[in-house]
Parts: sequence; structure tokens; C-alpha cells
Amino acid sequence: MLFNSYPFLVFMALVLPVYFWAARSSVALAAAWLAAASLVFYTVGEWLSAGGREALAHLLILLASIAGNYGAGLLIHRAPTAAARSRRLFTAVAADLALLGYFKYAYFFLDVAGLDARLASVVLPLGISFYTFTQIAYLVDVSRGRVREFNAANYALFVSYFPHLVAGPIIHHAEMMPQFLRRENYRVSSSNLAVGMSMFALGLAKKLLIADRVALYADPVFASAAHGNLTAAESWVGALAYSMQIYFDFSAYSDMAIGVSKMLGFTLPLNFNSPYKAACIIDFWRRWHMTLSRFLRDYLYIPLGGNRHGAARRYLNLMLTMLLGGLWHGAGWTFIAWGGLHGVYLMINHAWRRIGGRLPRPAGAALTFVAVVFAWVFFRAASTDAALTLVRAMLGFGHAVAAGAAGAAGAAGAAAVGGTLFPNLQFEPPSVAAAIGVPLLMVWGMPNVQQLFAAYHASLGAAQLDRPAFAWQPRLGWAVICGALFAWCVASMGGNSPFLYFRF
Repeated sequence: MLFNSYPFLVFMALVLPVYFWAARSSVALAAAWLAAASLVFYTVGEWLSAGGREALAHLLILLASIAGNYGAGLLIHRAPTAAARSRRLFTAVAADLALLGYFKYAYFFLDVAGLDARLASVVLPLGISFYTFTQIAYLVDVSRGRVREFNAANYALFVSYFPHLVAGPIIHHAEMMPQFLRRENYRVSSSNLAVGMSMFALGLAKKLLIADRVALYADPVFASAAHGNLTAAESWVGALAYSMQIYFDFSAYSDMAIGVSKMLGFTLPLNFNSPYKAACIIDFWRRWHMTLSRFLRDYLYIPLGGNRHGAARRYLNLMLTMLLGGLWHGAGWTFIAWGGLHGVYLMINHAWRRIGGRLPRPAGAALTFVAVVFAWVFFRAASTDAALTLVRAMLGFGHAVAAGAAGAAGAAGAAAVGGTLFPNLQFEPPSVAAAIGVPLLMVWGMPNVQQLFAAYHASLGAAQLDRPAFAWQPRLGWAVICGALFAWCVASMGGNSPFLYFRF
């Protein structure tokens, strides 16, 4: 079920009153209602996107994954020796990865091996990457003695909790279970409702009014990349437009998830913190998809050895981590190339720091942004050939605009300029400048939504954020702004516009 849809608004209107009513008599009853509502949320979402048969199958897969990992956690916790604990952990994680691998990577690896793929059509269950990684982290934490509470109902709620279920953030047991056990979190709070609803409205506006609209400039460029006749201007428009689209799309989901959770009385971890303001690629990965970066660091990079065995081993570990991070996003060479590029970026960044290199912050931020934009081309492109076509065009080796056409355009006026700069796509320069320039100004010149609500502890980690002078307050002015944006978005809803991270 999409946050940016009428069914979700109806869903929340039904869930919230019953949830708070149930909490008045029993925390356990409220938690059970929330878990049941989460499973309904998941099933209806799958039904709308894939159909009834797949929805039922994917619900059973989710329930089996929850039951299997809960049982595995108990077995790991009760293991008589460290060796037995390690064997049980390995078996459970292998089973999780096998399930994820079948649905997400079977065709890809068969193709890599040169085998004829004769599998039945496989529909990827929504959120399988997120709930698999959440549970792997849980199992590892159990093996390390960090988990003390093994209530089955609470575990089911922890995994299926609908604000994070299908696109993150990737949560830790230690972050959420104490909250689910705290009675005061289940009480109606006017502050939580005001903060949560306002965050939801701002996130919804970012999705519908910015991300979906700038996609109108990204999608035609990437669709045309297969033909190989794009100009440099068209390619840069496509790359920049997609950079804005994925930024506002993913940050919108992160804000809305945190907002919905806040309405319910629970606080999710910070997952997005103005990554395009990063002054280096290391800082970018501290700001982009922060819970995934944390997972890759804690459960992959550090176990591989981290930086404990010299510079060469550190660079190898960085590259392996980013390659696997790219593969997590999708089964394709484009995602591996994207991860590999970021691995190279991180290696260069660490080597630069090692020799004491420094850049002025504006120069570092500009270089980081351009590097990220180039990498997004591989992330978005349908194939490596299409990605390379776009990159070549961005570097000036694509289709050239004839000098005569350029001269005619100068004489004919603005309309002809549009035809000259964008001969294949017929974009108008003023509309392109507005569609990309305004989001860029917002990204670089405005605080993010989490900063606006930092004083109200809307997310775990909000204390680290700078607080702007015009931060959100429970005042009439902010109520009018958020209410007007929400009304505009509700009027704009229509069609199917899933969040980009639903693919992963």
C-alpha cells in the first residue's frame, strides 16, 4: 500500500482510533492490533500491485520468515557453546540469504553462469530486502548477547511494523523493542499527532509535487539512451533530473515513515540527512540511506576486517562492501557498476585523507555532487550500454547539435532554442531550468524536514542535527502551510506512483 494513495489515508483513519482505544485497556491488545494492521497493510499493498494470488503467497513468505527467524533466534540464544552458536547463526543467515537470493537474484546468477533460466515467473515480494536485513541484524545481535527479550508477538510487530516494512529504515531490535514495551508510548499525544501529521504532509508534498514531476524529465532521457542519439544537454538534464527525483522520492518516504510512526507514538531512526550537502563521498554515505550504511558497516565491512589490517585490506573491504551494497539494490550489472563506482570513490577519498589532502568545502561538495550524479546514471539506466551512452554524451561524445541549427535557433528565438538544445526530446529550456533548478536550490539552500522537527525528537538521531531558525512549531502558520500542502497533494493523487525504493 502506497503512502501517497487514497487507500492508505483510509487505512490510517481506521487504524489510529482503534489503536488508541485498544491501548486504553491493554498495551498487549494495542500491539496485537498494530501487528494485525501491519499485515493487512502489506497484503493489501501486494494485492494492489501484484494481484491476489501473489499477495497471499508473499504474506505467507513474510509470516514464515518471521516464524523461522524467531525460532532461529531462540536456538542461537540457547546454544550451549560459542561454536554451536556460530553454526546456528550461519545456518539461519544462510537460509535468509537463500530466500532473498531465489526471489531477487536467481535469474541474474543463472545468466552469469550461462545457464538457460527455466524458472517459473518470480514476482519479487515487497520489502523482502528490508525485512531480511532487519532479521539478519537481529540474529547477529542475538549471537552477540545483545537481545534479552524474546516475546513472539513483540517480535512479529518488530519485523512487520508497517511504517518501515516495505522500504525501510532498517531497524535494530534494541531500538524498537524497548519502545514497544513502554506503556506511555501507546497513549494519545497531541504533540506526536501534530508532529507526525505535519511531517507526513511535507513528505507527501516532496513525493507528489517534486519527485514525480521532475521524473517527467528523467524518464524520457533514460528511455532514449538505448537509441544513442542524445546530446550533452539532454544527457545532463536526464542525469540531474533523476538525481533530484531519487533524492526527493527517498527522502519523502523516509519523512513519511517517521511521521506515521510518530503518530503511533514510536520513533524510527534517522535515515536521510541532506546527502547532497556532503563535502566528500565518505560524508555522503553518512547521510544517504543511513540505516543501510550502518548495516553494511556493522555486519559486513567490520566483520571483513574493516581498517584493522592495513590500507590495502581496508580498500579491498570497502570495495567488497560497496559491490555487495550495489547488488542489494538490484540483480544487474548496472547496480554492481554503481556500487563499484562508489567503492572507487571511497578508496580515493580515504587515500586522499591518508596523505593529508584537503579541499575547500565548496569545491569538495561540488566534486562529490558531480561524482554522485555520474554514478546515478548506472543506478537508473536499463542496461550498462545505455548507461555508457549517457555518460559518453555527458562528457561531450554524444550526438552533436549542428552549427547551422544553433545559428537558426539564435535567430528564431526561445522556441527554437528548445529544439536545438534538446532536438530529440523537445524540452523547453525555461521548464527544464525550473524543474531542476528549484529542487537544487531547495537541496542546497534549505534545511531538511528532519531538521525542522529536530526539537521534537521526531527521529532517533535527531539530536545530532542543526536546528534552523525557522523550525517547525505547533502554531497556526505552520498548520496552514502543512494543511494547504496536504490538500494540494490529496487533490493531485491519482494513478500508480510507487516510491523508487519499492523496487529494492
